[in-house]
Amino acid sequence: MQTRIQKWGNSLAVRIPKAFVSEINISYGTSVDLTVDEGRIIIDPNVRHEYRLEDLLSGVNRQNIHAEVETDDAVGRENL
Repeated sequence: MQTRIQKWGNSLAVRIPKAFVSEINISYGTSVDLTVDEGRIIIDPNVRHEYRLEDLLSGVNRQNIHAEVETDDAVGRENL
């Protein structure tokens, strides 16, 4: 797909077609990284994944849980 560079205030801009937006799952306000590699502009979305504690803990079982790790002597009321 071809498009044109347009003026936006004192900057230049490229519109991202809706089909591309849907394919890479971005929306208005999505943070992106811009880099230049061998004369090409690369736009890389910083899509943050939402994690729920229940989902993270669902993978813990008796076979993969680790034992306690002692790091130092107790300094407060930890032993109560």
